[in-house]
Amino acid sequence: MRKVFKLDGELCANCAGKIQAAAEKLDGVNKVSINAMTYKLTLDSTDETFDANLQKIVKLFADIEPDCEVLV
Repeated sequence: MRKVFKLDGELCANCAGKIQAAAEKLDGVNKVSINAMTYKLTLDSTDETFDANLQKIVKLFADIEPDCEVLV
């Protein structure tokens, strides 16, 4: 399953890279892309792990860049 989510708040390219690198290591994630210019998160994950991976990525945002939120 592949979905695109909007991001809200402040996000620098460095933090986006850290979050993306951590998210790509999650089980079931095929690809994840975070664009700090357009404020979009694209998640491609297996159907079975999609919801769990999305929640883990939301937590990564809270831990690494608390000023930016994934609009789910």
